[in-house]
Amino acid sequence: MTGVDGNGLYVGSVTHRRLQPMGHRLRYRTYSLLLDIDQLDELGAHIPLLSHNRWNLFSIYDRDFGARDGTPLRAWIDRQLSAAGIDLAGGKVTLLAFPRSLGYTFNPLSIWFCHDRSGELRAVLYEIHNTFGHSLSHLVPIDGHSDRPHRHSFSKELHVSPFFDQDGRYAFTLRPPQDRFSVSIDYNVAGSKMLTATMSSKRRDLSSRNLLKAFSSHPLLTFKVILGIHWHALRLTIKGARYRSVPAPPEQSVKFERALSGVS
Repeated sequence: MTGVDGNGLYVGSVTHRRLQPMGHRLRYRTYSLLLDIDQLDELGAHIPLLSHNRWNLFSIYDRDFGARDGTPLRAWIDRQLSAAGIDLAGGKVTLLAFPRSLGYTFNPLSIWFCHDRSGELRAVLYEIHNTFGHSLSHLVPIDGHSDRPHRHSFSKELHVSPFFDQDGRYAFTLRPPQDRFSVSIDYNVAGSKMLTATMSSKRRDLSSRNLLKAFSSHPLLTFKVILGIHWHALRLTIKGARYRSVPAPPEQSVKFERALSGVS
């Protein structure tokens, strides 16, 4: 066992499939890091290519997540959990996200997995970012069954795509990270499915060697993610999709949602 146990590199792909008002599909290869937020300062001793709050080939900055003002991640998530009446009693919190690569990142979706001291998953926080600099997090309590898929639904309150109105609901199906990880998101309006997005990946050991492999096979990942988003926005515009103006972001930065239920 090493000081980086519980951390991992997840390599896979993201697929978006728009069903209405016109069909459109995009897919790109990706990788994410699953990191124990209490071990971030230790990682550099084991993985020279990965740093916390300083520039490197790969890095994680506190100001990219949570309060987005540099607040330490553990302090921020503990405050959110306390406000929701959830006590981890010092249990582990891991964050699944794109790292900065050569100083740049964009995370459409980051996921925090909050465990109690016995290792049971007690809550999940979905941190959603749009390309306009806005973010909204959804904190959902979970009653055990860490190794089972979970699902829940909540209202869309953050303007994500300029080609959809700010209404409807998201339906998430989450399979927490073990050897594999996946999350599927259906966006529904008035009972009609408008879009399905899926992220699926397979775990690899988090090491400098595997990070170099990921960088070589997915060079400038986060640059490509943001460029891909804008390229497909242009294609949708050419197809005739109507552009919506960007509304003000939600006043709340974190919303507390209903408990997830296990899926057989």
